[in-house]
Amino acid sequence: MEATVVKHTGSHYLLSALPEWNLFPAVLRGKIRLKGSTATNPVAVGDRVSYEFTPNMSASGSYGRAGESGLPSAGSDVPTEQNPAVITAVLPRRNYVIRRSTNLSRQAHIIAANVDRAFIVVTIDFPEVKLPFLDRLLVTCEVYNVPVTIVINKCDLYGEEYRDRLDAFHSIYEGAGYPVLEVSAETGLGVDVLCGYCRDSVSLFSGVSGVGKSSLIKALDPSLDPKVGEISDAHLQGRHTTTFYEMYRLASGGFIIDTPGIRGFGLVDLEREEIASYFPEMLRASENCRFTPCTHTHEPGCAVKAAVEDGTISYERYSSYLGMLEDETKYR
Repeated sequence: MEATVVKHTGSHYLLSALPEWNLFPAVLRGKIRLKGSTATNPVAVGDRVSYEFTPNMSASGSYGRAGESGLPSAGSDVPTEQNPAVITAVLPRRNYVIRRSTNLSRQAHIIAANVDRAFIVVTIDFPEVKLPFLDRLLVTCEVYNVPVTIVINKCDLYGEEYRDRLDAFHSIYEGAGYPVLEVSAETGLGVDVLCGYCRDSVSLFSGVSGVGKSSLIKALDPSLDPKVGEISDAHLQGRHTTTFYEMYRLASGGFIIDTPGIRGFGLVDLEREEIASYFPEMLRASENCRFTPCTHTHEPGCAVKAAVEDGTISYERYSSYLGMLEDETKYR
């Protein structure tokens, strides 16, 4: 039997046979380890899994009724908290998003799997967007074939004095090939457009703490009440056991995977010389570089450096690239 992981709390999981929303509990069989994976979590929200279940008969010989939790009670012919399903294997992933700790442990954690689109929520101010962090997220999505839309929230707070900053942001990221939406969870600006993107798909919402991600999800579906905190490198060291990732069903159709605010985002499974190929605008320009390979740092005849100088490639994105090169050197 197969199902999708929709929630992960410590060693306990909730599964559902999507697109149905028939939640039931499950646990892992032993220690599942994916071949070639260095992640701390072998099973992630969004994973398709195989599972087994053996019904338990109650003492009276009949199956039990639903308990107070809403899940069936012990003795049921469906998985229960007392007699959960057992996850036996993780099915091949279409894609996934993974982050590495930025501390010296360098442990990796899978944020979500099998997503149709990632929505990276940012704010121009309150808090101010950090472009190097955003670019790390974008590179990771490029590596694992996850389409991205950037969502600027809190646009109701940005008067005309912010217009130049908003236009500059659009220029940088639309120029790199990413759709950019302006929305407001407070006023509903752009929420209908965002809802259309999410319909009939599995969407990942991610961003730093304070950008209003949970409020935006509630604006998409007022019946939802996501409660997530902030994830830090300490989580990757096993010092937190709370639920960090959960999938929700939208009343308008589709599913959302919510994540906590992320403090740091290190790259995973990426060689230093590969980084530039995951900046789409740099990849296009590099076809005209005099030398192959080219690091786009010091080589004569570098088309990427020329594109930065003439403004075709933004200096901000190029600066993020140089920062990633430096970090990858530091940790190798």
